[in-house]
Amino acid sequence: MPHYILDARTATLHFPGIGRYVTGLAGALAPLLAADERLTVLYDPVHPLSLLHSERVGLIPVSASPFSLRQQWQLPRLLRHLDFEARLAGSQLPAFGVYHSSYYLMPYRPGLPTVLTVYDLIPLLFPEHSTARARLLFRWTTMLALRAAHIVIAISEATRRDILAHFRLSPERIVVIPLAADARDRGEGSGSRVELYADALAAQDVSRFIAPASRLSLPENYVLYLGSNKPHKNLARLVEAWHIVTASGFQSPDIRLVIAGAWDARYPEARARVDALGLSDRVLFLGPVADADLPALYAGARAFVFPSLYEGFGLPVLEAMACGAAVICSNASSLPEVAGEAALLVDPLDVEALAAAITRVLDDAGLAEDLRRRGLRQAARFSWSQTARRTLEIYRMLAH
Repeated sequence: MPHYILDARTATLHFPGIGRYVTGLAGALAPLLAADERLTVLYDPVHPLSLLHSERVGLIPVSASPFSLRQQWQLPRLLRHLDFEARLAGSQLPAFGVYHSSYYLMPYRPGLPTVLTVYDLIPLLFPEHSTARARLLFRWTTMLALRAAHIVIAISEATRRDILAHFRLSPERIVVIPLAADARDRGEGSGSRVELYADALAAQDVSRFIAPASRLSLPENYVLYLGSNKPHKNLARLVEAWHIVTASGFQSPDIRLVIAGAWDARYPEARARVDALGLSDRVLFLGPVADADLPALYAGARAFVFPSLYEGFGLPVLEAMACGAAVICSNASSLPEVAGEAALLVDPLDVEALAAAITRVLDDAGLAEDLRRRGLRQAARFSWSQTARRTLEIYRMLAH
């Protein structure tokens, strides 16, 4: 009875992107399991997961967080207990189970064949944004995690290249498995977001977006950024580009830039640039947005702009495309992999080029519509089912 343990303790508000990854993966793995396979999902009891219990899928709360030292003995003890239970049930496999950590802060001697997902190496690539102590700790703990893992999943080719450039690791141990837009539109029943929004756009039926848009107090006319305000997200340059757009005599004086997502008070540069440039009435800082409201936020935007200097994958770009938004993003790191030919790609360091791209999309309705259509097709190339299927292949290889 092969048993796979997916560590989803990162499905919390502290890890919005990683949380979406691990919950999307868990939900897509369940229907792919063979009759003799079992999946156990470990989760933070403060943040219960909305996965259905079944004969093949179980949920176990774990109080030790990824930041806790006690996970180093609590998690291996739990895995040994699960191993014992499985063998009592009659498993004859020499290595019955596989442990999959969704984060580099993990038990470094789990006692089972281990899979590790790595998203990015931002502290090493942008050392100016963290302390020497933080960088040393990140390198050390990442190295321990890579050593513990039998197989490493990189979420993009860019991340794989970065791992190989900064750590001694056999290339054969790293597999690239991309992410996807959310598999289900929360509260809407079945159907992928790509299908739901393609149908809605084709029918010009936007009624489903009205209630969430009203709840968020969104302006009628806006350009959207969704993400954190960490330095590599490049928000200060986005604000400067927006100043150029609004100062150029653009014909929609009511249009606003909406900046949504978790806000870290350590990085006030974007707000400072808004104040310095006199853009307080042209920029709205929306703050965190519930997952259920994301489709309306994306779908209502005249354009989605993502000028990040570096992304392990850039999930908001794919989500925006899946919701029918015209996308402008940077040409850095993994973003060209994700966007393909369905977005306007710009140099994130070139403020004038970024402003010109925004103006082009706002001025040219034909271009915006073309980007929306291409974006829907590009998003359809990625699915959690595909991500789960490739991940399950790794589990099966390690379990036998």
